[in-house]
Amino acid sequence: MEAKMRKWWHDKVAYQIYPKSFYDTNGDGIGDLRGIIAKLDYLKELGIDLIWISPIYKSPFVDQGYDISDYYGIAPEFGTMEEFEELLAEAKKRGIQIVMDLVINHCSDKHEWFQKALADPEGEYADYFYFREGKDGNPPGNYRSYFGGSCWEPVPGTSKYYFHAFAKEQPDLNWENPRMKQDLYDMINWWLDKGLAGFRIDAIINIKKDVNFPDLEPDGPDGLAGYHRAVEQTNGVGELLEELKNNTFAKYDAFTVGEVFNMHEDELSEFIGENGHFSTIFDFSAHCLSEGEHGWYEAPAIEFKEWRRAIVDSQLEVQKVGFKANIIENHDEPRGVSRFLPEYARNAAGTKMLGTVSLLLRGIPFLYQGQEIGMQNCEWNNSGEWDDISTRDQYQTARKAGLTEKEALRVCADMSRDNARTPMQWSSEENAGFTSGTPWMKVNPNYSEINVKAQQENEDSVLRYYQKLIALRKSEEYKEVFTYGTFAPVYEEQESVMAFYRISEEENQETPKKRVLVAANFGREAAELPLEYKVSKVLLSNLPENQAGEKLILAGCGVMVLECEI
Repeated sequence: MEAKMRKWWHDKVAYQIYPKSFYDTNGDGIGDLRGIIAKLDYLKELGIDLIWISPIYKSPFVDQGYDISDYYGIAPEFGTMEEFEELLAEAKKRGIQIVMDLVINHCSDKHEWFQKALADPEGEYADYFYFREGKDGNPPGNYRSYFGGSCWEPVPGTSKYYFHAFAKEQPDLNWENPRMKQDLYDMINWWLDKGLAGFRIDAIINIKKDVNFPDLEPDGPDGLAGYHRAVEQTNGVGELLEELKNNTFAKYDAFTVGEVFNMHEDELSEFIGENGHFSTIFDFSAHCLSEGEHGWYEAPAIEFKEWRRAIVDSQLEVQKVGFKANIIENHDEPRGVSRFLPEYARNAAGTKMLGTVSLLLRGIPFLYQGQEIGMQNCEWNNSGEWDDISTRDQYQTARKAGLTEKEALRVCADMSRDNARTPMQWSSEENAGFTSGTPWMKVNPNYSEINVKAQQENEDSVLRYYQKLIALRKSEEYKEVFTYGTFAPVYEEQESVMAFYRISEEENQETPKKRVLVAANFGREAAELPLEYKVSKVLLSNLPENQAGEKLILAGCGVMVLECEI
């Protein structure tokens, strides 16, 4: 990779914090900014460079803070602006930078702009949103929102409706309005001036609308059509994204990671090429494998070979263009150990194996809180335990599709976003050491076995392994190959093996060319593989039974990272 394309964020390791569930310092059962400050040394020891914090803005929390009522204010549940500034300063002392969530496709219906729009549906603030006349007493169109039901909600006291792609409490912002856009740009720059490293940008592909909102062929018994289909058919989002970048991020050399679904096939370089809209976008290729056509109740189980193919294809495509951000899980996804590993592999060895593959792919690794100790999906006893708006909708969808209460509970338990939102498991003390009060969300009952404190005391733990894995990726000797080295799959004919080389070019005499083999056996039985190149050094191994001699022998759920001769 040419030097001109090198950016300050290419070799960073990021960690996502869901603040409500991270660490509570005042006993109110909700994680807070003081809790993040208290755990900065823990994250430094883990090897983290960037922290992405899910929304901490003022919000009614209909969608857990992704409904923002004041872009300039910190939610009192989390703390104060002074505490946020203290967090920035304390993180900086440790060489850690902060990335905030940016939610600018929509805001909360409690935001001042929307309140003014409701007060004067013909006024200037109504044009900050999409207000449209109904059709013969019905909504203006037939799109179904991401959370179920119509995308159109009546404007009280009028014959108009407003548009919302998500919950009715999250009205979409009108990106055709120059004044609204400028207000957003000013807000973004205000935060960057505070010293933020950048933003994770939520649902950004949705900002471009066909403002005529033409009806689509219904795809469900409710007579509605999924809004994602309208997004796929809309062109021109790139112009809006370039304008956004040039008015904000580019001025600060900010790091940006886009949450991008429904991108057109030929647009990758426009999004993350050298002059792309964003620094990177998340790679959801593996996560899309468990999407059901009509809902979670149809979600297929993930087959190993399909998972391997999805990742390999994505890696081969993206390395010609730029960098993607690699994830196993996040706040919107169930736990990766429970999703991507067969039941026999949902243990320490399998967890280390999955982490090794993900962190040593080409791209920017993003860990999600608890991933580094192998947190798993929670046990849900009834639907009343769920908080997530999407899970509740999917449960109703499953019941309407004919599933029994027990069946609907099971499919939603597997896929619920609440699996990622159970409190962080710090210790085996009450409430997993997360809070001295009553936690806002159920604690996963397995916290007595899976927690930070126990793993800090065990040198063979998942946490200690993750520390070694990140240290290897960032080490002076191997940083070049793991950051810029090409990805080359190998052993693809093997039933249960996911393996690839990372191969660096020789930059100069100080950084000679390297070839590193990452090989993982997702099978239950041991796998014996011929070695193409002689092994010069074992860099990492998760099980003592693994061997690299004349042949490579990987135990079931075994993974090895080997430097091979060039």
